[in-house]
Amino acid sequence: MANGHRAASLVEEGLSKSRDRIYCANCTHCKLVRVPAGNGSQYYLRVRCDAGQWRKKLGEEKVYKYFTVARRTLEECGHYEPMGDAKDYLKELKKNLPIKDEIYSY
Repeated sequence: MANGHRAASLVEEGLSKSRDRIYCANCTHCKLVRVPAGNGSQYYLRVRCDAGQWRKKLGEEKVYKYFTVARRTLEECGHYEPMGDAKDYLKELKKNLPIKDEIYSY
């Protein structure tokens, strides 16, 4: 019976950790930027971490597509500064995000 209790405890701990993930979109360091596209009068929307937490293996900064930002999570981040209740913020964000990558014009 002790093993069953231990297994249940591990499952609960895993569920708790998955709920405690940090959603980068809810952080003050998550910034929306324009990336040039096409003939120079167009751009894509991308997001970057202005605290420098998103890096590729060789050290280059990583940017993410705007429409996917609500899925970007980390287990921990020393620079995380929440902008409010993550659940409410992400719910509203998901309603307003485009469903695919779009090209915008100036």
